[in-house]
Amino acid sequence: MRKIIFKNWSNSIIIVALIALIIGSLSGIISGFYVANLLAENDGSILQSILHQKILRQNNLGNEGAEELITINEEKKAIDVVEKVNPSVVSIVVSKYVSRYYGSQGSPFDDFFNFGFPFDYSVPNTPRDYPQDQEKQKQEVGGGTGFIISSKEGLILTNKHVISEEDAEYTVVTNSGEKYEAKVLASDPFNDIAVLKIEAKNFPEVKLGDSDSLKIGQTVIAIGNALGEYRNTVTKGVVSGIGRRVVAGDAMGSSEVLEDVIQTDAAINFGNSGGPLINLQGEVIGINTAINLQGQLIGFAIPINQAKQVIDSVKKYGRIIRPFLGVRYLLINEQIAKENKLPYNYGALIVRGEELTDLAVIPGSPANKAGLVENDIILEIEGQKITEEKSLAKEVQKYKPGDEIELKIYHQGKEKTIKVVLEEYI
Repeated sequence: MRKIIFKNWSNSIIIVALIALIIGSLSGIISGFYVANLLAENDGSILQSILHQKILRQNNLGNEGAEELITINEEKKAIDVVEKVNPSVVSIVVSKYVSRYYGSQGSPFDDFFNFGFPFDYSVPNTPRDYPQDQEKQKQEVGGGTGFIISSKEGLILTNKHVISEEDAEYTVVTNSGEKYEAKVLASDPFNDIAVLKIEAKNFPEVKLGDSDSLKIGQTVIAIGNALGEYRNTVTKGVVSGIGRRVVAGDAMGSSEVLEDVIQTDAAINFGNSGGPLINLQGEVIGINTAINLQGQLIGFAIPINQAKQVIDSVKKYGRIIRPFLGVRYLLINEQIAKENKLPYNYGALIVRGEELTDLAVIPGSPANKAGLVENDIILEIEGQKITEEKSLAKEVQKYKPGDEIELKIYHQGKEKTIKVVLEEYI
């Protein structure tokens, strides 16, 4: 009887072992898939944490050791993404025929928008200051940066102010030193964005990220043609602020309002205009655009989500299509409302510009057709209040030409609602 029991027990052990093996294998496979999914969702952070803890236990490392491991991991990530994005970043050289004295007193690479403390470049003499037979020669008068957004079509995204020089020629220089003549394909009338085209294909294009998901303190990397001389210069920093509104101007006196921009302490220099600001996944989340010369390491980038509509429009239509309302306005805040005794501390007050020709409402525009006049206040668009954070221009750009939108306005002492059909800006 004992032998029989022993025999059955042996068989039972074998069966249990087999079942355990099968269950263990299945658990391993399921766990593997689960961990793989977690790794994919968390960019390897879970695996890194596990490895860090294991190494710390094995080597009895303290907090300093943990910080060193994290630093090494972040450095490797930065190196990897720079290697990935660098081939897609190009330098833009601006050249034109000018008198041989042109620019002798100024910097040829003063393209980068700045604001705050005035950066006092001497304005270079233009050819018209000299006799008509003054000798002219072709020379570089500016520079900037761009990045390839379509390898198939040879499209490059940059800043509008990089390509704003009249009668100029633009040359794109790749990271490997190849040179291509570039054509200005489109220039955004409402943002500091432009698209160039080169007759070349199969260059690696960047991957666009989601700038709406940015967090303050997040690591970012800027790449650009620093000072128009140091091609594909790399600097690293963090997102210092989100949703900034700044007025940027260049050395020649032009200025532009930049809304909802990203602030970063990644070092940005003249010539970096139009270059990419990337995250540690190698995705472009901004277009480097401006610096504040009053402080240190205060730079600004246009969120890439603002450019996606432009990119799609150029790819589809070959030009930038923007909706157009047709008013000049002043955003109202608490101070403006108090000083001007306005009934609202928000909204867009329709006003004239400084010149006599700068009318408050453009004749023949959608606003004019809808009956808007000077001193009206646009309070809301489709139920959204107009504020400094949600400006009129920003809200209008959410729609397309041909869209009918509802405006709540204050007109001649009364609130009223009107409908406006937006048109394409030409």
